[in-house]
Amino acid sequence: MQQYLRPFALDILRVSIWLAIVMVVFVPLERLFTLHPQKVFRKSFPTDLAYYFLNNLSPKLLLIPPVAVIAWLLHFVIPSGLHSQVAALPAWIRFVAALMVAEIGFYWGHRWSHEIPFLWRFHSIHHSPEEMDWLVNTRGHPIDVMFTRLCGFVPMYVIGLTSPMAHSGDALLFLVIFTGTLWGFFIHSNVKWRFGPLEWLVSTPAFHHWHHTYSGPINKNYAPLLPIVDVMFGTHHWQSKRWPERYGAIAEVPSSLVEQVFDPLLPPYRSSPAPAEAGEDLAAAGGPRVQPQESQAQGD
Repeated sequence: MQQYLRPFALDILRVSIWLAIVMVVFVPLERLFTLHPQKVFRKSFPTDLAYYFLNNLSPKLLLIPPVAVIAWLLHFVIPSGLHSQVAALPAWIRFVAALMVAEIGFYWGHRWSHEIPFLWRFHSIHHSPEEMDWLVNTRGHPIDVMFTRLCGFVPMYVIGLTSPMAHSGDALLFLVIFTGTLWGFFIHSNVKWRFGPLEWLVSTPAFHHWHHTYSGPINKNYAPLLPIVDVMFGTHHWQSKRWPERYGAIAEVPSSLVEQVFDPLLPPYRSSPAPAEAGEDLAAAGGPRVQPQESQAQGD
């Protein structure tokens, strides 16, 4: 038992130190550049804090089985020469390529979580907070987190940018996760910073806040880091001046952490949405809102 408790205790210490560092950065920023006045310890803060620890400690266990299966399948279908050629590339090229490949995978994992009713059961939890700040980044069902990560990891595995057999020790994979996690805290933060045309190049709080709006285009702005991916696939929404006035999910989400974790696994699910089709208004059904993809909102 001791051999398992010690690594677990070290993991708790590691994520606690990381939490303290992130708080030291983002809490003062949100006090100095507040977008929406709200308390630091808002009503959902304890739940989001619990999700922070849950999602930093559980993905390792959840990812082991699917990653093992993926590694076994790739052994048969991917030519070994491809991985050797990719491994010979300079480190910086591999890192940039990994960010791009993972970004597209994360985009589609996120988008599918809105468009597929079964996946929305889990993802709606992330959209349930009615107040936005840096810690909302951590709110998500562990299965939702696992699915989205796999969607980003698998393309990197296929190309050979990283290996599923080196999941816990691959420096490139760590850098991709670290970059995405840190940027995730930023784009959820309650700060009023705007970057003008640069917002077309890199995601910002304004870009992602529109994804969390209660009454607006929730099925837009899926990319966590590069808005160009949303532009490529017709889901980009940009406002040059306006911010969402209200956040949250139309879908009914239980208030307690235990119910949020177990309800998506137990049919029938109260807030399971109807199948989403472009242009359909699902507000009455309690599901994700999908807007026509052929047009883009113009800035004010």
